[in-house]
Amino acid sequence: MTQGKIALVTGAGSGIGRATANALLDDGWSVVLAGRRAEPLQALAAEAEARGRFALAVPTDVTDPASVEALFATIEARCGRLDLLFNNAGVNAPAVPMDELPLDKWFAVVDTNITGVYLCARAAFGLMRRQSPQGGRIINNGSVSAHAPRPFTAPYTASKHAVTGLTKALALDGRAYGIVASQVDIGNALTDLSERMTRGVLQANGTVAPEPMMDARHVADAVRHIAALPLGANVLNMTVMASAMPFVGRG
Repeated sequence: MTQGKIALVTGAGSGIGRATANALLDDGWSVVLAGRRAEPLQALAAEAEARGRFALAVPTDVTDPASVEALFATIEARCGRLDLLFNNAGVNAPAVPMDELPLDKWFAVVDTNITGVYLCARAAFGLMRRQSPQGGRIINNGSVSAHAPRPFTAPYTASKHAVTGLTKALALDGRAYGIVASQVDIGNALTDLSERMTRGVLQANGTVAPEPMMDARHVADAVRHIAALPLGANVLNMTVMASAMPFVGRG
């Protein structure tokens, strides 16, 4: 079994997940890497090993209960416990009027951003509740869309509002077991998926304008800060955003 504190990062193969996994590895965590694509997870695990760190790649579909169950069975068997879950995996939908959005796109967002987050939180809650010493921390990836929508983003906005409710419920229900829950609401972190925003994003007034972005490592730094707190202290909700993005003032 691994030594030291154990973290699980979902959506770890790229973007915010990869940046956060690397930051936790830098801080001495042993990190389980989950995501749909095996290759980037295995590459990141190999890089960690070359740095003298422990990372375990476990290809996982967070929308599939059996896949999530297998992930946590692997964590328990290989690591013995779980101290931190960064519930990061998520998807978006095309920005079109909702009556033009194919329903399969709605279900994909709900299945990943709500059900996937719930399935991983549920499994982490169970493991953290029965392990000894008991307890741990769950950090959910939120969004500024949990506070105010962009145009034509009903599925994503609804999903991130749901994550806020789940985070608060976890924070309450976990008290008796030393399980602490947080949410990091992210605004305009630059990744391969969000790079398009530098070229123009639909605004509430109907115009299209490029938006300021921030490095994804700042999100990773926020997660590592919360992760380093003792379980007696918590940041229930944190917003990390590009300072000049059009969020304040858009609500």
